[in-house]
Amino acid sequence: MDEGMSPTGRALGIVVGWALFGLAASVWRDLVPAWWMSGAGFAVVALFDAVTLAKLKKVEVTRRLPGRFAVGEAGEVRLEIVNPGRLPAKVEVFDGIPAGAEAEQMPWTGNIPPGGKARVTHAVRILERGMAGFDRIHLRRDSPMGLWRKKDRAGVAEEAKVYPDYEPVLRFALLAMQARQDQMGIVRKSFAGSSRDFHQLREYREGDPFSQIDWKATSRRAMLISREFQEQRNQTVVFLTDTGRRMRAMDGELPQFDHCLNAMLLLSYVALRQGDQVGVQAFGGTRRWLPPVKGSHSMSVLLNHLFDYRTTPEPSDFSEAAELLLARQKRRALVVVMTNLRGEDASELVPAMRLLRSRHLVMLASLRERSVEDSRTRPIEDFGGALRFAAAERYDAERSEVLATLQGFGILTLDVPAQQFPVALANRYLDIKAAGRL
Repeated sequence: MDEGMSPTGRALGIVVGWALFGLAASVWRDLVPAWWMSGAGFAVVALFDAVTLAKLKKVEVTRRLPGRFAVGEAGEVRLEIVNPGRLPAKVEVFDGIPAGAEAEQMPWTGNIPPGGKARVTHAVRILERGMAGFDRIHLRRDSPMGLWRKKDRAGVAEEAKVYPDYEPVLRFALLAMQARQDQMGIVRKSFAGSSRDFHQLREYREGDPFSQIDWKATSRRAMLISREFQEQRNQTVVFLTDTGRRMRAMDGELPQFDHCLNAMLLLSYVALRQGDQVGVQAFGGTRRWLPPVKGSHSMSVLLNHLFDYRTTPEPSDFSEAAELLLARQKRRALVVVMTNLRGEDASELVPAMRLLRSRHLVMLASLRERSVEDSRTRPIEDFGGALRFAAAERYDAERSEVLATLQGFGILTLDVPAQQFPVALANRYLDIKAAGRL
């Protein structure tokens, strides 16, 4: 919006009234002098009003952005609007939000007294990760008599980081502190095996297996004492994440890649709390590498590494990604390959997964597409519906065949819809840890 002045609806209404008055004066000639005088009077008033508006001190606006935005979640933006002049200011304000963002409370309209200020808080919802650019703020101010409206800009252009939606991670953190992980569906299971290290002795609790009772400590204290174990620490999880064209498919309001990022953040939080390390390698157009990091404080490192990941139209080269990861990650790790599986991937995907399997424990985590699921469950009402159903069935059968082949080579698989993906992935990791497979 460029700076400039334009007549308001009130001014245009007066001009239309004056024109109609002129039409009447053309019929009744006695009205001609009054018509000319009214026109001249309006012109003088309009000119005075325009000059007054042009000389008014500009309204000042400052903007305060939140520390960070989460994609798809509303973030509060604060505006402070100051009128430094001696006349009241009737203004309409529209924040310069990023392209594609939503701000339902904009524009804001209000009257600011002389020397006064107004504070406006509005929610901005950004649907794309990365650096979001906020343009200067758009202003429209009415003249004192309401005949003119001046367009202007205020404030400065700014940028804000838009992170993946980490709300599930924060929610899990709160529940974990209250020992209520089961409310999210994340379940800790106990398996026999060598994956658990001795942690401490504690009083026996109902349900503890007898094999867990420490009989020497029981005899010394004259009460049942159990041994408590914890999963082995200092193990490594590496996400091998696909950023190619297959991950650009929309699932709800977000592309499938963003659903994968949400799952990566939740599993990363769980793994870091377990004392494990987490690394990330991207392939399929975006080629980036984050060596494994450790400690709960490393969540900020992961967020800053992942927030501006972008998918590309390029195909995904699984073999190249596997070879590169083997060169980078020498120590045995749980490699979670995150992609959107296709039936035609078998010829390239299976050899690449087997290559990784030679050194690492490998899990293929694939997102099921909602559109395919809808085609399979929607009632068939016409020939087109029958074709969609048949295509979805064939698509699903081809995926199942590839997954079965991978399982036959000892590769773990996970194939669930986007809405279940984060919790399902975290549960599979905990199962792997408890079973001692890593």
